Amino acid sequence: MRILITNDDGINAPGLAVLHRIATTLAGPDGEVWTVAPAFEQSGVGHCISYTHPMMIAKLGDRRYATEGSPADCVLAALHDVMADAPPDLVLSGVNRGNNSAENALYSGTLGGAMEAALQGLPAVALSQYLGPDNVQAENPFEAADVMGADIIRRLLPAMAGDRADYRLFFNVNFPPVLAAEVKGVRKAAQGFRRDTRFSVEPHLSPSGRRFLWIRGGEQHRPTEPGTDAALNLDGYVSITPMRADLTDYATLAGLDDLG
Repeated sequence: MRILITNDDGINAPGLAVLHRIATTLAGPDGEVWTVAPAFEQSGVGHCISYTHPMMIAKLGDRRYATEGSPADCVLAALHDVMADAPPDLVLSGVNRGNNSAENALYSGTLGGAMEAALQGLPAVALSQYLGPDNVQAENPFEAADVMGADIIRRLLPAMAGDRADYRLFFNVNFPPVLAAEVKGVRKAAQGFRRDTRFSVEPHLSPSGRRFLWIRGGEQHRPTEPGTDAALNLDGYVSITPMRADLTDYATLAGLDDLG
């Protein structure tokens, strides 16, 4: 199996090293793992692509490349340049430092990379590691993903293999904020919503007196509705959320009359 890996935390992020181990296990002794990842952190860029300016790409080693672009850019660079002669069988994005459950999924560059792969007709999985007091100070905060990731992806492959929809299926996998031994299980889950918490901005003054705004995330340990992704993660479960890039609200569409 030929596997492409990318992320939004950058080419030197420890979560990408974890993902490389996961991909190497999946690829097997006769497979290949290719890395095309952002040269610098791209957290929060969603499905952004560098449509109005070129991006530099550099080869850092055997099957290892960095681009000055987003995760979606990296997937495009891999499929149409780096691996153009032999595309991957699977695209993996992550392992993100921090969760991409609930509304975080809409901002996530990690999911943006997986989404672009799905739009290009390839099976794709985004992986993220929730952080909390039980794992953030561990020697390997990604240990749950490291231990369980390959087996979970292997179990998801048949669902993606049979999918031929225009908007292809991809998966959002979030590991709970605990070490592997404390994980209670793996559950399917709808995307949740953290109520009464939002992204916002925090103003600061520079030493020169100029005003800057930092983006602030909402409270990450607020649970979503029971059975949805963040609620399950905070209860110690890995959440598996199937996704597609089609944003149509079909229930509303069915109830609308033509407007002219």
